[in-house]
Amino acid sequence: MESIGNYEELNLTQTGSEHDPFTEDRYRQFYRLFPENALRVLDVGCNTGRGGSVLKRLKPQMAIHGLDAVKDRLDRLPKDVYQEGVHCYSTKIPNADCTYDVVVAGEFIEHIYQADVDQTLGEIFRVLKVGGRFLLTTPNPSDIKRKFRGQSILGGAHVSQHFADTLALKLRMAGFSRVKVYGSGKVTRYLGSKFPLFLYGSYLAMGDKF
Repeated sequence: MESIGNYEELNLTQTGSEHDPFTEDRYRQFYRLFPENALRVLDVGCNTGRGGSVLKRLKPQMAIHGLDAVKDRLDRLPKDVYQEGVHCYSTKIPNADCTYDVVVAGEFIEHIYQADVDQTLGEIFRVLKVGGRFLLTTPNPSDIKRKFRGQSILGGAHVSQHFADTLALKLRMAGFSRVKVYGSGKVTRYLGSKFPLFLYGSYLAMGDKF
């Protein structure tokens, strides 16, 4: 099945993601949830590799692969961090089954049209090893600050939004087990990740292939 959108063209309209001030914190949060023996990592929506650089510093022996729809960003990946950068869509990942210990996707899934979400989750499930873990973050539609300001997640390169309970169900429907949700975003710098979700501008969802 082909993807419904031109994601390279869509995401070229959003350059701010390359300078997101929370990226490094986000990947440190991911790393705290990595399985102990994780060595092969796929970074979906890797952008220019700032997140992968954090992971590599935390565990230099990791083999990190990047995937992004924007070729220019892949060309700028640090070669001492990423083993390769793959120019493709998440709806058709060019890797064999059971390749990775961990797949991470930071602030990515909101850039995927709703019609492509299930296929993306299925592809990520496929390329994970049995016992592997998927970690993603996405803006939180239930964020009380966003509601108070009358702001929407949607617009620009954000073409879908994901309520935590619905996304957790989608992960289970794709085959993931041990699904959990934590707070993410800048609020975690002050509160940690386990307060009620409406306090967080973003959230982290985790699922295991087991």
